[in-house]
This record gives sequence, structure tokens and C-alpha cells, in this order.
Amino acid sequence: MSLLLEGQTWAAQAACSNVDPDTLFVRGAAQRQVRQVCFGCPVRLECLADALDSNTTYGVWGGLTERERRALQRRFPNEQNWYRRLHTSQDPISVELRAGRIPRISNR
Repeated sequence: MSLLLEGQTWAAQAACSNVDPDTLFVRGAAQRQVRQVCFGCPVRLECLADALDSNTTYGVWGGLTERERRALQRRFPNEQNWYRRLHTSQDPISVELRAGRIPRISNR
């Protein structure tokens, strides 16, 4: 069972759970700095999957900026289960994300 199905219980384990939310919801280049909090987070992929599944458009989620998430959604427009893709897919983007690296996302 995915943590997403348990009512977002993953959020309590997030590295940002005790951080002032105003510092996470920034615009532009500041998002790249903020996302560094995410890459040490034990529930980073759950967070990212939730943001992608719900089409969250603002802020840094799971280590990806708004622009990066939009590009990822355009790359896989028919994805219905981001949790499964991020945790099991062998596509290069998912592999990079599991490895804790920021993937190069294009609209190919």
C-alpha cells in the first residue's frame, strides 16, 4: 500500500515539516535553493508523487520546481499513478530521482 493511500501520513516525516512554509513557497530562481531541503528528505518521492497526481502548481515539492514538474507532466501526459512510476519505472528520469539527483527533464 502506498503512503499516499493512507491520507498523506508521509507529510509528518517530511524534512520540511518543521520549516516555515513561507520559505518553501517562493518563485523563480529561489526555488532552486529551497529544493535542497528536499534531497535529504526520507519521503521526497511520496511528496513529489502527491504533487504530480494533484497537479500542484506552486512551490517546490519533492525537490522539483514548478517548471520541472510541468515539464515532467508534459513528458508523461497520460500518467495516472506517479507514485508507482517514481518508485518502479526504469525510465531515466525516475532512476535519477530515486538516486537523489535532479534529472534533466525535457519535452522529448
